[in-house]
Amino acid sequence: MNEYEAVLRPIVGDALHLDAPMARYTVARLGGAADALVIADSVALLEQTARTAWSHGWQVRIIGDGANVLVADRGVRGVVIINRADKVTFEESGVLVAESGAALISLARACLERRWAGLTWAIGIPGTLGGAVVNNAGAYSGAIADCLLWAEIAEPDQPTRRWENAELAYAYRESVLKRRSAPFAVLRAALQLQPNADPAALRAEAEQYSAHRRRTQPNGASLGSMFKNPPNDYAGRLIEAAGLKGTQIGGVVISPQHANWFINTGNGTAADYLALIRLAQERVAELFGVQLELEVELIGDF
Repeated sequence: MNEYEAVLRPIVGDALHLDAPMARYTVARLGGAADALVIADSVALLEQTARTAWSHGWQVRIIGDGANVLVADRGVRGVVIINRADKVTFEESGVLVAESGAALISLARACLERRWAGLTWAIGIPGTLGGAVVNNAGAYSGAIADCLLWAEIAEPDQPTRRWENAELAYAYRESVLKRRSAPFAVLRAALQLQPNADPAALRAEAEQYSAHRRRTQPNGASLGSMFKNPPNDYAGRLIEAAGLKGTQIGGVVISPQHANWFINTGNGTAADYLALIRLAQERVAELFGVQLELEVELIGDF
């Protein structure tokens, strides 16, 4: 019995998986094994697992639906928590309170059904609320920073507390959480939305965004947008202008449809992705003097 089994099994039971391949938990369908993996279907289990792992000095990585993450071929040391805590409540005042594993797309659709405005921009965005809080997810001039009231966050050796919007220091696809090295876990978040909106206008807005995504975003196993857009420009335009659209390394190709999307053709590896990432960064820097910054997160033993 290894240390993860001895400590975590009595606490989480069958939710613990040892030496668990990460490919089944990532949108790009690749990545090596996690030393220990816990599927947390409640906030209580999420927090208990994280605090137990922190108290033993183990590294903890929390993943939602596996979008916007690239997991190393050699896997992930420590404990990976798959966050499936997704309970949601809607208050008459237009406040949505959801657990951090709730899918953004599901939240956006639920708001449409209730005729609540303010989250329609998320109708096609993969990922969970917790990831959106950390990364300030957004699209079509909307973002989590525009509607977040507070996020409930756990940290080692400190009581769990609510962080107000201003404390998160939001910027484009950035927050103080994304920049920090100290461990934390987002448990819940509250969003202020606008009830009693015009249902026809909401449906039209949602269909406009969905149609745009269908036209511009490639199908297949990808990580989503690979790089952040530089100020006053687009990462995809720069990569295409560098002549890299359609370039393939191993089993991963820079999409011929959208150059900021890298697609796993079926047998791709994290090393293939990383090689394409470095190639795009080097070529764009050489030709245009722009340093492309990753939007996806690298996880594990690279």
